[in-house]
Amino acid sequence: MIPGAYVVVFVSTRTEADADGYASMASRMEQLARAQDGFLGMQSARSDRGEGITVCYWESAEAISAWRRDVDHAAAQQRGRETWYETYAVTIARVERHYAMLRP
Repeated sequence: MIPGAYVVVFVSTRTEADADGYASMASRMEQLARAQDGFLGMQSARSDRGEGITVCYWESAEAISAWRRDVDHAAAQQRGRETWYETYAVTIARVERHYAMLRP
C-alpha cells in the first residue's frame, strides 16, 4: 500500500440469517467497490464462528465518502444492520507505513 492512502477496517460478527443472500451481496459489493474511483485493494477473512474482517484501501478520504454514499452500498448496509450482522465496527485510518515479506 501507498503511504498517505487510507484504510477502512470493517470488523463484524454475523448472524446465522440468510447466508446465501449474504454471500451474494458480499460478492456484489466487492465488485462494486473495485469499480470505484480511488479503490486500491481489499482483503477479507471470516472465521467459522461468523467473525470477520474486511480491509479496504483507498486513495483518499473523498473516495471513501463516495463509496459510502453509493446507492447499492447503502442498501447493502441497511440489509446488514437489519439481517446479517450481530455487531460491527468501522475504523478509518491513514496509512503511515507499509512493508511486507514475500517468501521466494
